[in-house]
Amino acid sequence: MSRSVGLAREHRSVCDPSTPTEFRAAHGAPPPDPRGSGAGAPPRRDGTPRTDAPSKRISALGILNGAVGDHLHATNNALAIEMSVVRGTPGQRVAVFLHGLMCTEEVWTFPDGSDYGSLLAKDLGYSPLFVRFNTGRSIASSSADFARLLDVLTTSHPEIEEILLVGYSMGGLVIRSACHLASALGNRWLSLVRRAIYLGTPHLGSPWERAGRWLVQLLRGIDDPFTQLVGTLGDLRSTGIKNLGDADDAPLLARIEHHFIAGSLDSWIRAHLGDSVVPLASATNGICAEVRADAPRHVKIIPGLTHLALPRHPAVYAQIRAWCEGAST
Repeated sequence: MSRSVGLAREHRSVCDPSTPTEFRAAHGAPPPDPRGSGAGAPPRRDGTPRTDAPSKRISALGILNGAVGDHLHATNNALAIEMSVVRGTPGQRVAVFLHGLMCTEEVWTFPDGSDYGSLLAKDLGYSPLFVRFNTGRSIASSSADFARLLDVLTTSHPEIEEILLVGYSMGGLVIRSACHLASALGNRWLSLVRRAIYLGTPHLGSPWERAGRWLVQLLRGIDDPFTQLVGTLGDLRSTGIKNLGDADDAPLLARIEHHFIAGSLDSWIRAHLGDSVVPLASATNGICAEVRADAPRHVKIIPGLTHLALPRHPAVYAQIRAWCEGAST
């Protein structure tokens, strides 16, 4: 495995604005424009910087990798995302954020430009690090990459004393599996992890993916060329997507505090789909199948919150901060 695993592809230019500042500086490249990756784009008619086009390209890249990222990686396609820290500088206490399927680090951003990381930095002194990864690859592969990334990070930055892990949806599964792998390998970084926070993570699998499997099998079993073709095309979804249908059998490590945040729609859908994507039982690792007033202190169910709202919602941040402060709301 190349020594650059988890940092950037060897052929990536050090002038790429998504490359972390510390690695750009080490190669003599200028720091990224603080106004964002779209700062050099022509301004809008009102004179304000145009940053939406680059943002949309990054989002489109995240969607593409989620859909067929395993194929892009296997064919060494330049569009394949290599896991890396794309924003943030390490300090003594770092908070590492992993996004979900078909997303990038931009999923964490509030309309005002803030995010859970910047809020934790202001309120509690954490140094946020945002990771971008190829969500179309298998969760096992992404977990191994993440474990190596943290190994490189903590070796390069011995000043790190504490690591907070925050995963949204698939990102939580990557965190869980990476910690299990690190325990088996004896990685030093694991001893620095005090807590892991999972937002809408399908620990027991996603019913949508299981339904997709059933539909593909049904279509491919029908004696009709057209329906069989549709079934075959449906089965081309990425390995990462397929992995979401299975329960995570990697045990939660007792040495880490594990916290679960789940959304819950106020309708009959709640009992089956929870936040519209992940059922409550799956998002809470089997602890709560229903909304409970007596839910354990390490579980927070937020009524009315959809899956897509979890990575950027004031109520979610309030709970993250409370847990990090050692309190409970």
